[in-house]
Amino acid sequence: MFTMPTIDMIGTGNNIKDLRKKAGLSVRDIQDIFGFATPNAIYKWQKGDTLPTIDNLVVLSTVLGVSVDEIIVVNSQVEMRIGA
Repeated sequence: MFTMPTIDMIGTGNNIKDLRKKAGLSVRDIQDIFGFATPNAIYKWQKGDTLPTIDNLVVLSTVLGVSVDEIIVVNSQVEMRIGA
């Protein structure tokens, strides 16, 4: 057994939402920056339903003025068993 880090999607979504608000940006602002036709992807990120792609995560970190590490919440409490 060993501990495998996993991304806490809900925690990460909450971070995106909190950091966006702290930066004084609306969902519409983020939508415009990314050139999305609708805000659906951003709402899914904020709810933790999906994560931004790596390239979008890098842009998002720049827009929010934080590092990628400050956006992603890692949970290292998941134990995994390798093999049979």
